[in-house]
Amino acid sequence: MTRNNDSNGAPKGLVFNIQKFSLHDGPGIRTIVFLKGCPLACIWCSNPEGQSTAPELIYTSERCIGTEECDRCGVVCLERALTEDDEGKMCIDRSICDGCCDCAVVCPSRALEESGEWVGVDDVVRVVEEDDAFYARSGGGLTVSGGEPLAQGAFVQALLGAARSRGIDTAIETSGLCNWKTMRDVAPLTDRIFFDIKCLDPEKHERVTGVSNRKILQNFQRLRAEFPQVDVVVRTPVIPGVNDSEDDIRAIAEFVNDAGGASAYELLPYHAFGEAKYTKLGKHYPASHLEPPSDQRMKGLQEIATLRDASCMGAAQPVDVTTALFGSTGHAAGEGRISR
Repeated sequence: MTRNNDSNGAPKGLVFNIQKFSLHDGPGIRTIVFLKGCPLACIWCSNPEGQSTAPELIYTSERCIGTEECDRCGVVCLERALTEDDEGKMCIDRSICDGCCDCAVVCPSRALEESGEWVGVDDVVRVVEEDDAFYARSGGGLTVSGGEPLAQGAFVQALLGAARSRGIDTAIETSGLCNWKTMRDVAPLTDRIFFDIKCLDPEKHERVTGVSNRKILQNFQRLRAEFPQVDVVVRTPVIPGVNDSEDDIRAIAEFVNDAGGASAYELLPYHAFGEAKYTKLGKHYPASHLEPPSDQRMKGLQEIATLRDASCMGAAQPVDVTTALFGSTGHAAGEGRISR
């Protein structure tokens, strides 16, 4: 990813959302900072706006006033990528759109929006600190998510360091696919790591995410070996027909145990909350054929997954397996935004 720096050389981050008052991404009330860019292309991804490493144009047709009332976007589009559809609303020819997002700047109804903004650490921390009182009372703090946050390693390292210097609890949500040096540098700066392990079968993993799981599994093993003191929560998004068998979940639990254990294992049932985002990005949702797993199925999977507590190395003490709403792989992004 291209790294943008401020005038002092400090890294900037490409942020597509800041969501406040989250309750599912770490203890207490938390602020979630979503970073753009992800090396995976999971077919069930609920944050497709977090995949690209560049700002993107999002179009919500329901908000469009119509070309009879407003043609500001068409006037500023030098590529002539904006035309009128049969309903008198604007439509985008993505094949010729150059992604400048000038149209979003002039759109009065926010039908057109730019997803992704380069911002400095101080800008983000200023937003996070607005809810200090809630963190203090609830034990909450900052969680950095994505996309894959470690794709912007220098920015994440600076952000976590700044938050911890202010006494803010920190967490990251990661797919684990990054350079080991990045994870090694970030691990000491976070109070907990939510680490996705989606599937152990390398061929299946590559088929549904577009990448091998080799580096992911290696990074998890090194993380547990070199940073046993870090609180690690393993997460598996349970995707019907992909990794929803007892053998799949049991294999992941055994791998985690062999690597040193974890503090918890969360099974995250598939949902399609992010499907509408694909339309706004002009993309096809590849998981439209899937249905969420039943509560009974999730309960059955919980019962066959047992982890060893990482704090009890060598002991065979089970850790509770929980079912949660999607975290890093499934936020329906809220309306929190960075102040310009």
